[in-house]
Amino acid sequence: MASPALETVEPPFVTFRFEVVMDLAEPPPGLDNPVCNAAFAECDGLEMSIEPKTFREGGNSLEQLHLVSKVSYGQLTLRRGMTANLQLWQWMAAAAVPGKDLTAEGRITLWGADGTPQLTWVLRECLPIRMRGPSLNAKDGQVAIEEMQLVYRSLELRPAGAGGSGLSFGVSAGVSAGFSASASAGFSASAGASASAGFSAGASASAGLSVSGGAGLSGGASFG
Repeated sequence: MASPALETVEPPFVTFRFEVVMDLAEPPPGLDNPVCNAAFAECDGLEMSIEPKTFREGGNSLEQLHLVSKVSYGQLTLRRGMTANLQLWQWMAAAAVPGKDLTAEGRITLWGADGTPQLTWVLRECLPIRMRGPSLNAKDGQVAIEEMQLVYRSLELRPAGAGGSGLSFGVSAGVSAGFSASASAGFSASAGASASAGFSAGASASAGLSVSGGAGLSGGASFG
């Protein structure tokens, strides 16, 4: 007889299917929304913590009281394979000029194994504070990675909202690709890694997706 406990356990999400969208409040010349076409290979720093205030009662040496204090947030780190797209560097340079609002609203969506969006982190007023280029070494054939760190005003986790008339994907696996399709379009796209998809509308609809991101890393999903 099957164990009831095993039948009610939901499989966890995977970390290589996600989408990072950064929309600038006031994009300066040369910058478009979303920044870098939402193509990022790594995302880290979705973190919030509460610093408690600790008190002790007089005469009670066995217990301590904790009161809620301020909430603090981590620093968001985004990494991507470096290309001729210099938008991260342009954003960083523009943010260093005082008197302009160069913050961005961030949405980081985690996708399920079936290809549907599951969770979205919403970050308000993201501001870049550090930009780092790749480590260069003539002896290695590594992919050149650029890195940006951002601070943000607040962080909220919510269920992913229902999509509109189109179908969108955000995929990151070593090198990432982000693309979208409407109900009557067929297309293919690539960004470092290979990615392709087809979509048809009628009595039935189907889509296929394949991703590869280096040795030992591959992922695939299909849905209809």
